[in-house]
Amino acid sequence: MPKKFAYWTTGAAALLAAALFAAVPPAFVPDSTFQGSSLKGWHVLGQADWRADKGELIATPKNAGGGWLVLDKSYQDVQFFASFRCSGSCRTGVLLRAEKTGSGMKGVYVSLTQGDLASYRVTLDAQGQELSREKLRPASGTFRYTKDIKPPQPEAAGRGGRIGGGRGAQGDRPAPVFEPEQWHTIQLILDADILRPTLASSSTGVRGGTFSGGRGMISGGATDDDMAGFGPVALYAGGSGEVHFKDVAFKDLMHKTEPMEKVSSHFRMQRISDFYYSWCAAVADINHDGVLDVVAPPFYYLGPNFTERREFMPGRTFNVSTEYTSDMIVFAHDFTGDGWPDIVSTYTNGRPLYLYVNPKGESRRWDRYEVVPAVGSEIALLRDVDGDGMPDVVYVDRESGVAYASPDRGNPTGPWKITHVSGPIAFNPHGLGVGDINGDGRLDILTAVGWWEQPPKGSQQETWTFHAANFGGGAGQMSVYDVNGDGLNDVVTPLAAHGWGISWFEQKRDKAGKISFEEHPIMGDLSTKSAGNVAFSEIHASIAADLDGDGIPDLIVGKRLFSHEESYTDPDPYGASVLYWYRTVRNPKAPGGAEFVPELIHNRSGVGSHFVAVDLDKDGALDIITSVNRGTFIFYNKLHAGEAKPAPKK
Repeated sequence: MPKKFAYWTTGAAALLAAALFAAVPPAFVPDSTFQGSSLKGWHVLGQADWRADKGELIATPKNAGGGWLVLDKSYQDVQFFASFRCSGSCRTGVLLRAEKTGSGMKGVYVSLTQGDLASYRVTLDAQGQELSREKLRPASGTFRYTKDIKPPQPEAAGRGGRIGGGRGAQGDRPAPVFEPEQWHTIQLILDADILRPTLASSSTGVRGGTFSGGRGMISGGATDDDMAGFGPVALYAGGSGEVHFKDVAFKDLMHKTEPMEKVSSHFRMQRISDFYYSWCAAVADINHDGVLDVVAPPFYYLGPNFTERREFMPGRTFNVSTEYTSDMIVFAHDFTGDGWPDIVSTYTNGRPLYLYVNPKGESRRWDRYEVVPAVGSEIALLRDVDGDGMPDVVYVDRESGVAYASPDRGNPTGPWKITHVSGPIAFNPHGLGVGDINGDGRLDILTAVGWWEQPPKGSQQETWTFHAANFGGGAGQMSVYDVNGDGLNDVVTPLAAHGWGISWFEQKRDKAGKISFEEHPIMGDLSTKSAGNVAFSEIHASIAADLDGDGIPDLIVGKRLFSHEESYTDPDPYGASVLYWYRTVRNPKAPGGAEFVPELIHNRSGVGSHFVAVDLDKDGALDIITSVNRGTFIFYNKLHAGEAKPAPKK
């Protein structure tokens, strides 16, 4: 338990204090946040006058060389947050792992000076004057250790933040923004031998209060200290003009906790695999015995016990820390029309969609066919978009935009027919939905930037009509249903696959019938008010399903643990891998006429990229099936199967 002093706040109180001042709050729960008017717990080194005033640390350099305010506590792996402002021609920065040497100190320094936003290894003399500096060599991406960083692979599709192309969770971020005389926020993550700094300005803060996709990355890099560096954090003030720091917060990353395992009393959990094989699951009667089976690549698990599994494709386990699964999306349906369910699966990120044809009971791996050359988005949906009785695979292509693919009934193992919905658009791999927005009986398609209206059958339109709307930054499946009972379909969606937030967007219509949406937040980040005081990051998958049997869909969401491998690429990577359901409660007193009430289902699994809710045991209640990097799980729903009842809806 953190030590308590008069000038520190701890836990949730520290978060609240930081949120009151910071343009962008920390993306972590600090162990401590400075809130005092005394420099107790710090000492001064060098030529600068430091003082504390109501939570601010203020420095005036005595000469251009300036000086340091050194924390009395030492850290090795640390997460640091502060708001800062530099006036005049001041220079400032933060020193981490400030180790004593025979002649002074050395450490890892992040310069926060206009024209010098970079990270260095520095040495100081006994008076705190800089003797040398060397810029850190590049090291970033979805790695925890620099030894795991592989040489560039130009031909590879790549993954988030990896050298060698691809989507690039960090590579896509804009350059740092530094505005003289303005407040900025800095977050530093020094873990193992990689430093990750992120800068945001007060005038261009980040929606949702997360540094994931933030205003800009200062160059971090490799510490090259054999992960042995250990020392205090120190704040620097030099040049001329005052330097102000506030909301200074720390978290010791050497301390990690795992909650005691909890399973809701409204669900019974069965873990049918202990290993990391895939991030997706589907359900179908694969072997034609009248009992539903679970599909989670590379296996299908035979119901009703799910203790026997069979391999339909070559498979292996993956390393949770350093590897991505080969399968992020899977669907099961009779695509070939022979009466036996087939399987389609893809890794996404520009990889093909494969059809695996059911061998009708033969004990062998299934024949595989490439039916779509490239699925760009990290979410795909199975819906009968065109109403012909055969479900289509809806996705976003990197080059041609929103599309859906349909099997050729005369040649289902050949290339599928691709219908282009949007034409080329700015590509976002996250956020996709299907539903009837305008109430005309036809399914429309949504992304984070708006929705495409399906034209009437026989229309000669080359693409569908686009209606712009801001549905957040993009995450998993966007659900479309009437949340508040006013007869208009609304949109319920997580806001950031690699950040924080869930909202529902109430459909509004003006007198002319024009559609717009009003946002109602459900969950924010760690600093904001959220339903049930629940907040977690990495909501990479979500579905809507009526879990309590009242006729109104509910929201099922969870955290995708280690979305970008075991690294600090994303916020709160070691947070509990939770699975939640949010009851949709129609309440005329709530904003928009509805509220969402969260209930924890499980805190040791989470979700992957695609999961399902199906009545697996035929008791009339929808069950939840997930496949994640902690295994494959079934959560049997007891909410309205005669075993338990939730609190009544308002």
